[in-house]
Amino acid sequence: MSRQTILSENKSYWTGRAASYSEVNQLELATQQRQKWSDCLHTQITRQFPAPTPESLRVLEVGTGPGFFAILLREKGYDVTAIDLTPAMLEEAKKNAGELAGKICWMEMNAEALSFADESFDVVVSRNLTWNLPHPGKAYAEWARVLKPGGLLLNFDANWYAYLFDDEAQAAYNRDRANSAEQGVWDQNVGENFDVMEDIARRVPLSNIRRPEWDLAQLQGLGLRAEADEQIWQCVWSEEEKLNFSSTPLFLVRATRTVS
Repeated sequence: MSRQTILSENKSYWTGRAASYSEVNQLELATQQRQKWSDCLHTQITRQFPAPTPESLRVLEVGTGPGFFAILLREKGYDVTAIDLTPAMLEEAKKNAGELAGKICWMEMNAEALSFADESFDVVVSRNLTWNLPHPGKAYAEWARVLKPGGLLLNFDANWYAYLFDDEAQAAYNRDRANSAEQGVWDQNVGENFDVMEDIARRVPLSNIRRPEWDLAQLQGLGLRAEADEQIWQCVWSEEEKLNFSSTPLFLVRATRTVS
């Protein structure tokens, strides 16, 4: 697999999806998802950093997309840098951030090759990104590299495309589509160019690997203390998301870099 080919295809796909994906974030910002996710992120961070004020903590969001996490974190007062491979996504993020846009550092960057110095950030966060990276192990190594000692990594993801490789997962995925249609719920897995994303998903490594077990092994191999919360979806997903994605529940991988 050519790393550059997958990156180029990802960039092209998400450029085309930028506007519609931004609508998903706008819906989250306009509903109770805003508070749910804000509370979740702040709780996770203060668990690791009970004393410092948010303003004193540097947070990196990897794969910000239309900016949802970056906006929530900046609203809480954190010093936020948000990166994405796709300029179109960053433009959507700035629009969604409104008056906060100028208070967030937005950068076009590859999640697998960060340009930041070692030990630059107190916290690294990401959502729904790792699964479509051509070399996710490199990404984790980079994220660990830029974490300060005592720093925190939060990665929210799921086994999104397991149904391409497993008959039981395919049957469960099909039930999700049928249930969403029956309930009249907007199905985020039905729409523009999903066949293109499926083609990419067939060629990236994590679609056919059981997670979060893989993630924990990678992070522990990098010297981080890592644990998984496989019930986090219960706290942060809307009822519509639970219906849409019951076969692929969101998990949280939480890792900390020990202080030497």
